[in-house]
Amino acid sequence: MPIDSIWSYAPELGQVQGRELTGYTVVARDGTIGHVDRQADHHGMRHLVVDTGVWVFGRSLLVPVGVVEAVDAAERRLTVSCTRAEVKEAPRFRTDSETMDPAYLTAVGDYYHRLPPRESATG
Repeated sequence: MPIDSIWSYAPELGQVQGRELTGYTVVARDGTIGHVDRQADHHGMRHLVVDTGVWVFGRSLLVPVGVVEAVDAAERRLTVSCTRAEVKEAPRFRTDSETMDPAYLTAVGDYYHRLPPRESATG
């Protein structure tokens, strides 16, 4: 996956473009991560801020939209192509200002880009 595509939804998820995903449950390959607290697109780096609830002691995580592999609007659920541990090990998200910091966003993108590729859950 080219590094710039980590910040864009997969072409087959075209219907997601512009959809409000706040409140959707975020599910990894091995279980629920949390729910989408908000969406952002700063510096062309589209991402979701995910509230983990008690799973990571109330910590929020930043997830590039390029790891979203499926969206179920009826169930208000989206699936990401990584594991819970991989999401948890991403560069730590501390403050909202980081969603506008190109250096932080680049570090997050580099991390997710280096994860091993997986086959899509749909194919």
